[in-house]
Amino acid sequence: MKGSNCYRVLIIVAVVCLNHQLLICGADPTDGFTRVPLTDENFDLQKPYNMPLSQRYNYSDGVRSFWVYNKDKPFKPDSGTRPRTEVRIKGHDYSSGIWQFEGYAFVPTGTSGVTIVQIHGAAEGATTLQLRIYDGNMRYYRYNLVATDLYDKWFRVNGIHDVGKGKITVFIDGEEKFVVNDQGPGDLYFKCGVYAAPAKSSNFMESRWRDIKLFKK
Repeated sequence: MKGSNCYRVLIIVAVVCLNHQLLICGADPTDGFTRVPLTDENFDLQKPYNMPLSQRYNYSDGVRSFWVYNKDKPFKPDSGTRPRTEVRIKGHDYSSGIWQFEGYAFVPTGTSGVTIVQIHGAAEGATTLQLRIYDGNMRYYRYNLVATDLYDKWFRVNGIHDVGKGKITVFIDGEEKFVVNDQGPGDLYFKCGVYAAPAKSSNFMESRWRDIKLFKK
């Protein structure tokens, strides 16, 4: 009888552990979030002010391609910022709540020293998050390593900003990779594309994006 009871306990423990493992494996960064509808009007494109958009951006078959050269002009004549070709998600600025950006990115070999995702707005400074590519690896600004070996393949990027807690969580291909405090309150919005870093940028920088989505709680 004792052996039978022990056997039943072992079965129950195994089932509980398996279910727990399945729940962990099945978790998705977007679980519990509501998708925010996006239209073409929500994609505000920024590019070097003296260049036609078609020479720095292409949208075909659901893929948005952004590229820029290190010596390009900023996005407006009176700006002192670095060159960029980016999409700014407009119409969904936020200053509270929990918001999430999702997109699938592709960065070709050779593109380095470039921001591909931003959360713009902060109590001090211009941004609260920059995800940069250096030699195929992703970093938080030029500091913490977030993910490695990202050249020449599609990878999923999810960034969650919990304004109330002051926390940002970054997932790559559905796996939590990085958590950091934000830079304080501000008029916040998401951007993606290519924005040259202050130093050590390659001459040519490109990123491609598809399935860009926005979520909130």
